[in-house]
Amino acid sequence: MVSEQFDAFLLDLDGVVYLGDEALPEAVESVNRLDERDKELRFLTNDPRPQRQTIANNLRKLGIDAEEDEIITSGWATAHYLSQQDVTTAAVVGSEGLEIELQEEGIEVTDDDPNAMVVGADEKTSYQDIQRAARHIHRGATFVGTNPDGSFPTPDGPVPGAGAIVRAVEAAAGTEPTVVGKPEPLMFEMALDGLADDVQAVVIGDNPATDVLGAHRAGLTGILVAEDEPIAASARDLQQPDLTISTLANLFTDTTDTWEEPPYSWPDEIRPGVAAVVVNDTDEVLLLKRADKEQWALPTGTVERCEPVGDAITREVEEETGLQIAVERLMGVYSHPEQQVFSYPSGKTVHFVTNCFRCTIEGGTPEADEEEALEVGFFDMNDLPSDILPMQPQWIADANDTDGSPAIR
Repeated sequence: MVSEQFDAFLLDLDGVVYLGDEALPEAVESVNRLDERDKELRFLTNDPRPQRQTIANNLRKLGIDAEEDEIITSGWATAHYLSQQDVTTAAVVGSEGLEIELQEEGIEVTDDDPNAMVVGADEKTSYQDIQRAARHIHRGATFVGTNPDGSFPTPDGPVPGAGAIVRAVEAAAGTEPTVVGKPEPLMFEMALDGLADDVQAVVIGDNPATDVLGAHRAGLTGILVAEDEPIAASARDLQQPDLTISTLANLFTDTTDTWEEPPYSWPDEIRPGVAAVVVNDTDEVLLLKRADKEQWALPTGTVERCEPVGDAITREVEEETGLQIAVERLMGVYSHPEQQVFSYPSGKTVHFVTNCFRCTIEGGTPEADEEEALEVGFFDMNDLPSDILPMQPQWIADANDTDGSPAIR
């Protein structure tokens, strides 16, 4: 049974334990059964409005003996994160509860040149709040969003959540925020803080895009509370739950496979990419030493809007190396996430689907552009540098395949 497979249970609140002011069927009894079995319980919510003590009091009214330190809200998590970053002042778009959580972490709430601009939401959020937030961000305040939820459930249907306001400020400020709440791993890490390193934890939520995805990004098993099994976009979709249950009572009857973390991160976006195997008259291949990774690589790049892939690769090669090239043929399409998902220093993770072409030289002199390439040179295909990007020797080998069929990897 799931109740025996795990030591710690990270329970979403809205849509799992209660909806509005009412407990969901079998939720209170199930949570108390876990408590009686000495399971570690943590209650997580992306709602940034209430204080943790308020939620603990509400759970007690429902019949669950919860303590404040068992509650992890996106508001408290944001305040705790900022205090760890040595932020001392912050402006706030959001509730009084969010402001109090910040103050209790030693952060002064002020609109006088704040270090950070914290964007959550409450029912009183206005156009002027969005304007104020954008102004602080333009003046240098660090943009932090409590959570990305565009809406949250109520008995009367979904209503706008903090994510809707965060995106409005992002559009006005032209800057992406640091987001603390689910599906970012940070909230789950905070929930597990203080527990033994070998504790077996599971996340139980009602939203595949926040609870299940967040669980998997944090390396945890994710269980979905829903009437119907969600349909995954693909077999590798991290939003696909490890188990779907109709109520928390199923924790005492069902079993689940535990999550096995893949060797790549969940990407923020998918981009079309291009690469070139440029060969000279002596069958040597053109490589450049990338400035970002300081490793040798084929010329690569991304396709811009309305740009054919052939135009994209000729442009990229000329920008990076100064050579004009002609495309001979498509020699491979590469998309496997183990090789084609990249995380950048900014924190953004991108999954590239790269079209690789065999190309010949038409003109120009090879020269590094210095911004993207430290060096440029030609190498014997059988004697490539040892510090070449690991997947690219295969691409070069595919370019020499004489049968003419593009590789799909």
